[in-house]
Parts: sequence; C-alpha cells; structure tokens
Amino acid sequence: MARNKEAMIFLIDVGPSMHSVLPEVGKLIFAKSDLVGIVLFGTKDTNNELEKEVGGYEHVFVLRDIGVVDEADLETLNLPRGTFPGDFLDAIVVGMDMLIKKFNPKEKLKKCLHLITNAQCATKEPYEGTKVDQAVTIAHQMNAQGISLNCLIFREKLWGVENQQVIDENDKLLNQFSQQAVANIVHVDSTTSLLGAIKARRINPVTIFRGDLELSSTMKIKVWVYKKTAEEKFPTLKKYSDEAPTRDKYATHEVKVDFEYKIMEDPDKIVPPEQRIKGYRYGPQVVPISASEWEAAKVKLKKSVKLLGFTKASNISRHYYMKDVNIFIPEPGNTKAIIAVSALARAMQEKNRSAILRCVWREGQGKVVVGVLTPNLSSVDKIPDSFYFNVLPFAEDVREFQFPSLSKFSSCQPDEKQQEAADDFVKMLDLTSSNRKELLQPEYTPNPVLAQFYRFLDLKSKDPGSDIPELDNSLKKIAEPDFDILSRNKSITNHFEKQFELKENSKKRKLSRHAWRGKPSVSDEKEVGKEGEVPETQSASLVKALPSTNVEKIGDLNPVQDFEAMMKRRDSSKWTSKAIKEMKSYIIYLLENSFEGHSYQKAIECLIALREGCILEQEPREFNDFLLDMCKKWSKTDLADFLSLMPSKNITLISKIEAADSDLTEAAAKNFPATFNESPD
Repeated sequence: MARNKEAMIFLIDVGPSMHSVLPEVGKLIFAKSDLVGIVLFGTKDTNNELEKEVGGYEHVFVLRDIGVVDEADLETLNLPRGTFPGDFLDAIVVGMDMLIKKFNPKEKLKKCLHLITNAQCATKEPYEGTKVDQAVTIAHQMNAQGISLNCLIFREKLWGVENQQVIDENDKLLNQFSQQAVANIVHVDSTTSLLGAIKARRINPVTIFRGDLELSSTMKIKVWVYKKTAEEKFPTLKKYSDEAPTRDKYATHEVKVDFEYKIMEDPDKIVPPEQRIKGYRYGPQVVPISASEWEAAKVKLKKSVKLLGFTKASNISRHYYMKDVNIFIPEPGNTKAIIAVSALARAMQEKNRSAILRCVWREGQGKVVVGVLTPNLSSVDKIPDSFYFNVLPFAEDVREFQFPSLSKFSSCQPDEKQQEAADDFVKMLDLTSSNRKELLQPEYTPNPVLAQFYRFLDLKSKDPGSDIPELDNSLKKIAEPDFDILSRNKSITNHFEKQFELKENSKKRKLSRHAWRGKPSVSDEKEVGKEGEVPETQSASLVKALPSTNVEKIGDLNPVQDFEAMMKRRDSSKWTSKAIKEMKSYIIYLLENSFEGHSYQKAIECLIALREGCILEQEPREFNDFLLDMCKKWSKTDLADFLSLMPSKNITLISKIEAADSDLTEAAAKNFPATFNESPD
C-alpha cells in the first residue's frame, strides 16, 4: 500500500446555518490514492447503515461510500442544502462505523474523520448518561480503532445570547475529543480562512534528522527534527505528445528527450559518456575536473547536531533567517528527553537567550548548516515543549548594501499634514480586525496562484476548450484590496491623495555637462554653446553614441559619469570598491601628467565626485586616507599649488556628520589641510 495513502471520511454540515459556505466546502481536492467517503448531516433524508440496523441517526446521509477518488465522483460533489439542524455527534458515530466495517484493525492505514461544521445546533440527548459521557465514550472507541478527528469549526458571526449556550455546550463536547488526543480543532471566521483550512494536499511529516542534540561531550538529548514550513512549489508541467492515436485510451503521451554530444570538428562523430568530462569556468579558461577528483575534493562530514553557544535573542535579527523553518522535538516516548528539552527551552525563555547550532543532517553530507534555536513552549499539557530552528547566513551569504539616508534630502521630507495623512492611511489598512484577531493568517490563507491553477486544471481536464476562470470572491480577498475597507475609509484615501498631489514636470531635462568634458579640440569649441551646453542636434547624436551597456571601468572621456554609473551598479558588491580604486588611480594619473595645470579642473571634478560617492556608500576612510596621502606625497612638489586649490572648492575631509563611519569631527574635517600638518607621519 502507498506510503501516503489514507482513508478519510468528510462529515459535512449542510444545515441551514451552513448554506453560505457550502460552495467553498465543495472545493475539496484529493490525491489520486486517497480513499474518501462523504457523509452529510442536516439533510432532509436519511441514508446510513446504523439507522437501518439500530434506528436513530436521522438526517445523516452517506453521499459517497469509502473508495478511491475518480473524476466521476468529483463531478458529483454538489452539496445539497439541508433543511434540518445538524447533529455532529451522530455524524461522527456514522463515519466511525463506516471505517470500522471497511478496514481490518491490524491494517496499516491512516484513518481520519474530517468534521466541517459551525457547531451552532444542539445535539440530541443520549438514551443513557450525559452528552459529555457520550463524547468520552466515542473518543475512547476512536482511540482503540486508531481513528483521528480533524474538526474545522466555521463561525462568521454568533447568532445571539440564546444560541450562545448551545455553542458553549458544543465546544465543551468537542474539547472532550481533543483531551483524549484524537482530535485537532481549528476555528475559522471567514470563507477565505475556510478555503485555506481545507487543505488541498495532506503532507505526512518526515524527519530530516534523528539523533543527539549534543550540548557537550557528556550531555546529549535525543531529538527528532521535522520541517515546520516549506515553500509549496508550482506544479511541474511536463512535455506532452499528441502523436499517439486518439482512440488509444492507454496512451501515456510521454515525451522522452535524448542528448547527443558531438565534436565541432567532426559533427558526425558522437562522443560516448566515458570520453566526456565536466569543466568549470575559472576566469577566461575552463578547468576540467573528473568525477573522481570532484568526489575527493568534497568535504565529507559526520552526521551531528552540536551546540556552539548561546547569545541574546536580540542579537539575531529577523532578516538573518534563511530557507525553511525546522522544529526540534524530543524523541517520542522518551521521558528523559522530554524533560531535558522542556527544561532547556524554559531556561532559554526565562533568560531571553537563543542557541547557535552546527548541523549536519545526514552522514557524508557535503555542507554544514549553522542556525539559531529558539524556544517554543507548549500551552497544551499533552504536547511537549520544542524548539524552532532557522538557518543563519555565512559571510558569503550576506548582502551589505549601503543606501543614503532620506534625511539628507530636504525635498523628500513630508510636512506635518502629509505625515499625518500617511499615518492614517497605514492604520486604515491594518489587517488586525476590531477584536484584535489577525486577518489573512498564514496557516489558513491559501496561495491564490496555486488555487487558481488547480481550479483551471480541473476545468481543463473536463473540457480542453475551457477558458481561464475569474478569481472567485474568496481568492479576491487575498489578491486584491478589501473593497469594504476602502469604501468605509474613502475620506482617508482622498485626503492622502490630496496631500501627495502628482504634477507633471514640464521642464525639459538637460544633458549633464560632465558628459562632454573629455578633451575638446579647438575646432569643437566653436560648436559648443555657452556654459559648455551642447546644441540639441549634436547632443542627440552624442546620446546615441553613448554605450548602453553597464560601465565596467573609468574611461578618459567621461570619468565622472563612468564613476557614478559603476557606483550605482547592484549586480555585485565589487563595483563600489573597484570604482573608488580606479577613480583614485585616474586622479593621480591626471595630476602626475598635468602640464602647467591644464588638467587641474578635471581632477577637481573627479575629487568632488569621489567625495560624494564615498559619503553615499559610507566609505569615508577611503577618501580621507587618499586625501591625506596626496598631501603627504605632494606638499613639497610642483603639485602643491593644486593642493592649495582644494579648500576653495570645498574639498575637505569627510566628518562624522556626513558619514557615521568617519572618525573625524566636523571641526577637524573643515580644518583641512591643517589636519594633515597635525597628524603624525
């Protein structure tokens, strides 16, 4: 039998109070191997074996006996509207009876009842004992038969005080199942959460590690590690062939792809696998590495989970977390492990500490994982404490991008009214409802892209010519802003729009003067207008001649423009340091090859650009050290007159006010070049 195969019976309340959500309940999706039965309660008619055998169990209708899911069954899943209040205890007993009669108790098969109701209708009085006694008896029987119960309780709104007593009584009955460790109860209050709670896929937990959590060489705790969250990948679309005969119903339409490797000099000769080898690009060349060499070069690690140490929880920022979340639980049935994990988790919670672990999940694994362990204390007596584990980045994984503060740009600062309008707009879109319950909770919010894909796939399987359907209302609440919230707060959105009015910029953008300050010849000077502006006809041709690719080095024609372009590149962290290094070299080249100061102006412009770039990228020491080195090197040479020009052009050292990483005060920076004279050699 398939590993993930399970028998499940859906117990669906179709009574009058559930009519509004039945369309969402009808969107159940099953796996191919699932054995599924469907029981409705709250119906006008009665159809179940217990009613025929012993009587009672009225208004419980077996819509589908337990069997493997097929397309015909899915097409008939149109839930009727019942006319009677539903009794969920009767439905549970009928479903349990179906599973007991269908399967042998020794058969290795997961058996589960899925109850979908709002539990707002009263249950019948039992013939003997109380309702609580009846619920406990049913729970014990389910435990003995290995049957679990998943309860999905939908309550959009309460009916009133009279119905509250019934609701409280039903919650008490359902809690009896939970206390006997046979039930998982989930409450939802919207059709969107209901759609997410009805899981399209049931994933069996599989451990990624079973072994010791090593606190020291002599202190170890037996733990199991599972994935807590994992990204649901989009279904893989396979190649399909329509060459098979249309009447062949057993045709797989599978497409097989074979690759052949040939020599360029002799295209007719095929290279066999034993004559092929992988190559890895290293700079301009390709280095061949055989499979045996690659295997020998791998770092083979032993399976282990070891504690490296503890740190304050505040030291681990949320944005450090990488990949999926894992959960560490004590080894099931191991009392010592349960007590040890609980003691450690509660001590870490009390001291506000997190643990740093080094993990190798499998023997011979090629990479090691370093992560943070945070305590997860349980509020349920029968569920032990555990830990959450998040992978932390190595130095190569961190992307340190420096961005200038908006406080440096006065034009970007909002006034008091604009700030107030923005605050009101953000508060308006708060997803926390009036009762402080979060909307669109991740556990019950389905991925609208996947849900829409599966819906379209279902339609396409029935009718190949089907069009893509529109999003239904439940998915629109996830993918689009809530219309009710926007309509209720129309005045806030209008006020926000008025405070941030958009205006068209009528000014024509002029080309930067720096772009044309290369080495103009005497003949070119006649064609250039005042202030170095370029006529429109010439500027158009110049713009057209500019390269559109990313700048990779500082050229002699437009050094400032090239420098700024390299500093703006974000495809690699190397461009900032490379731009600063090349600009320094270019400034030195200009000055050392200057004749009677003809390149001083260009060197000044480059220095100004270098200073601004170092401030924006928070690299003040690069500029300050460069400026001090220039003074030290040229203060007693012919270039001393260039150094005297810098204060008049406001070229000073970068202070702490301009860049936080600088170690100079504002006064010391402005006192340059006196600062150089005071600094030791």
